[in-house]
Amino acid sequence: MALKDLLVHLNSSKHCGTRLDLAVELAQRFDAHLTGVYTVPDFYLPTYVAADFPIDILNAQRARLEKERDRVKAEFSERMRKAAVKWEWRALEGNPSEMTTLSGRYADLVVVGQNDPDEVLPTVEFDVPESVILDSGRPTLVVPYAGKFPKIGERVLVAWNARPEASRAVNDALPLMAGAKNVTVLVINPKSGTPGHGDMPGADIALHLARHGIKAEASQIPAEDIDVGNIILSRAADAGADLIVMGAYGHARLRELVLGGATRTLLDHMTVAVLMSH
Repeated sequence: MALKDLLVHLNSSKHCGTRLDLAVELAQRFDAHLTGVYTVPDFYLPTYVAADFPIDILNAQRARLEKERDRVKAEFSERMRKAAVKWEWRALEGNPSEMTTLSGRYADLVVVGQNDPDEVLPTVEFDVPESVILDSGRPTLVVPYAGKFPKIGERVLVAWNARPEASRAVNDALPLMAGAKNVTVLVINPKSGTPGHGDMPGADIALHLARHGIKAEASQIPAEDIDVGNIILSRAADAGADLIVMGAYGHARLRELVLGGATRTLLDHMTVAVLMSH
């Protein structure tokens, strides 16, 4: 699949420029169209609550949100003109997670940012990454809030568990892995046999990548007592990876929210960009 239609989630975050820079680099690399989506949330109050709010306060809040939208639009437009890529600004109204997810269904790849727990935004957008990953039906590239990521795909770590989500993620990441200098397929606690990874865990997916011209090495780790997500992050650091590829929420989302899981760990503690598919 060629990446020809990219979408980036825009908001008021001080980290927004980092993911925008990466989205622009991808648009230039693949000669793709880049759409920036910004959502002004519905400022809705129940009638019994709104009655106690002066109309001037409600209008002032609305004006503040629209002013912030216009500021982001001006910065985005200027960045696009300098980048000389095909682009579109899309301003929507509603729930940011729902609007970004809906728009993402018409893109080849959606670029979003990791949530910064210490940043307070004028709109509630903490669930944008998860919503897009789970409900857009498209691969989602999540960019960490800490650090700079001018380019991805040279050194890649594939977190492979032989589940459908991981298979989708690998297929979705093929354009990003083309030309990679190093690709490592990491298998943690592999299961043998038909329902698992086969006789040689990781070998089949490495062979599949080789048929796409991507040289990959398979690596196995037995780690029954260590959190899988932290192992992935540790191995990514050891390999100097600039991209992690993995399936998202192989278990029920509620189970991972309550008990933890690799997806939750990566979303909370990622140190490099992560492409997730569900």
